[in-house]
Amino acid sequence: MATPYAVRVVESRWLTYKRTWRYGLTTSFVNPVLFLLGMGVGLGSIVDKGQNSAAALHGVDYLTFLAPGLLAATAMQVAAGEATYPVLASVKWNPIYFGMLATPLRVSDLVAGQLTWIGLRLLQSSAVFLLVMLFFGAVESPLAIFAIFGATLTGLALAAPICAYSASIERDTGLSTVLRFGIIPMFLFSGTFFPITQLPRALQLIAYLTPLWHGVDLCRTLCLGTAGFWASIGHVVYLLVWFVVGAWLAGRAFHRRLVL
Repeated sequence: MATPYAVRVVESRWLTYKRTWRYGLTTSFVNPVLFLLGMGVGLGSIVDKGQNSAAALHGVDYLTFLAPGLLAATAMQVAAGEATYPVLASVKWNPIYFGMLATPLRVSDLVAGQLTWIGLRLLQSSAVFLLVMLFFGAVESPLAIFAIFGATLTGLALAAPICAYSASIERDTGLSTVLRFGIIPMFLFSGTFFPITQLPRALQLIAYLTPLWHGVDLCRTLCLGTAGFWASIGHVVYLLVWFVVGAWLAGRAFHRRLVL
């Protein structure tokens, strides 16, 4: 995805990130530890005592069920964080994108570099999250290593269209709308915390359309060792479609905002 010029965009983001990488790496460890302790171990101890809980959770305890879902959901949150305010800031408040386009960089290089940087951040946070899952004993299969890439793809599937939206708006109130009515509902109702079969049928159908549900199901089946080949391919293809269409929209949005 990254062209030689796009690498310069990644380098620019890396130089900025070097100032805060310790904080970013620390939160990458602390957040999954707190989530898995509070919800996986704490709440899980109550859920596991419920009648028919094992059957509802694919025959595993709640911690093992929850952890892969949180892996994908955390990737979504990291992607949203990188694709909202940093993009709008680079257009409006600290317009470094305009400076970049004054060099030989093209809009396509800018978009490719921005998405490549987000992908690298997602790989980092997903790998750390999986290490924490291993520490908690929440991994059932060696296939879990591929969940890192599944979570990364989930984040990119959302980051690309969000980048397009962030580059097209004038005020940051629109970003709050995305977080409140997009990210948070998906976090709660896309299978992260409970099987979506427990939702009303209409909400189930909506959940099946969200990228996060496909990411959650992909990561969960890989971590549990129950992944089917064609089902996994279906999830990957669906997420790739979101990413490709989103990247195309981002290219158009960046061009309209920065060139026209």
